[in-house]
Amino acid sequence: MHGVNGLHHITAIAGPAQENLDFYAGVLGMRLVKRSVNQDDPGTYHLFYADAEGHPGSDLTFFPWAEMAPPRPGYGLAMEVDLEVPEDSLGFWAERLRKYGTTVGAPETRFGRRVLAFSDPHGLNVALVEAAAGRPFAPWSGSPVAEPRQIRGLFGAQLWERSAATTTQFLTAVLGFERLASESGWTRYGFANRPGVVDVRDAPEARRGAWGVGCVHHLAWRVDDDAHQQAVRGRVDAAGAQPTEVIDRFWFKSVYFREPGGVLFELATDGPGFAVDEDAAHLGETLVLPPWLEAHRPAIEAALPPLTFAGAAHAR
Repeated sequence: MHGVNGLHHITAIAGPAQENLDFYAGVLGMRLVKRSVNQDDPGTYHLFYADAEGHPGSDLTFFPWAEMAPPRPGYGLAMEVDLEVPEDSLGFWAERLRKYGTTVGAPETRFGRRVLAFSDPHGLNVALVEAAAGRPFAPWSGSPVAEPRQIRGLFGAQLWERSAATTTQFLTAVLGFERLASESGWTRYGFANRPGVVDVRDAPEARRGAWGVGCVHHLAWRVDDDAHQQAVRGRVDAAGAQPTEVIDRFWFKSVYFREPGGVLFELATDGPGFAVDEDAAHLGETLVLPPWLEAHRPAIEAALPPLTFAGAAHAR
C-alpha cells in the first residue's frame, strides 16, 4: 500500500492577522511564503509560513478569524502543533520567546526528544521539538533568527480521541502510518523516513471539542500527485470517511474528510507549489489570488486589513 508521505501543512485559526504575522515571521522567524485568502471565505486572509522555499511539510498556515470565540478543548481536535528545530537550540528559543513576552516552561522530554511547549499570542498550543538535520530545508536569509537556529518545518501534532482504537486503525490501514512508540498515555504514529507524526491519546473524559481562535483547523497529508491522491481517496471512501471531490487550490490540489474521531484531514498534492505564480525571491510580499478570484480583487482587498512585516524590529 502506498500511504501518505507525511505532513504537507497544518492550518490553524488565529486572531488579528497583523498579530499573527508579527509572531510567526517576526518572533519565530518563519517566512511568509504566500499571502492569500481563504478560498471558501475570501474576506479572510490565508497566511502560509514555511521555510524559504515553502517545502511541503514545512508549512504552518492560518485563517485569521478574529471574531470567533475561543475553542472548546476536547476530543476530535488536534490540540497542539509541533515544530522542528535544530538540536541544542531550546535554550536559545526559550530566551527569545521570553524576550518577546511569551511564557515558556522548562524543557521536557517526549519520546526521547527535548521539547519546549508554549502558547502563541492567540492561544494555540505549540511545541518546539529538537531533531537532527536531514529533512529538506531551505534557510531563509531574511529571517530575524540566525540560520543555525531556524525552524525547519512541521514535526507533528497531538490528537485527543474519544476512542483512539478506531482512529489508529484508520491511520495504519487506510493512510499507511506506522506505530512508532507509546509513552505516558500517548501513542506516536508516523513514518520511518519522513517527517510528520501524530501523537494520539484516549480522552473519554473530555467533551467534544469545537473550533475557535487558537486551535488547529485541519491536518494536511502529502500525496505525490493526482494519481496518488485518487488512490488514497479511494481507500478513504471505502473506509466510510466520505471524502470530498478533488478541489483545486491552485498551489496544490486537496481532498478533505474527517477521520473516525472527527479531526479534519486533507490530502494535498506536492505540486505545483508556491512559486508557480510568484518569483521565489519575493514570496509572500503581495496579496496573491488564484485566477478564479482575480475578478473580485478590488472587493477582496477592501475587506482585508493592511499587513506590515515588522520582522526587522525583532532583532537577532
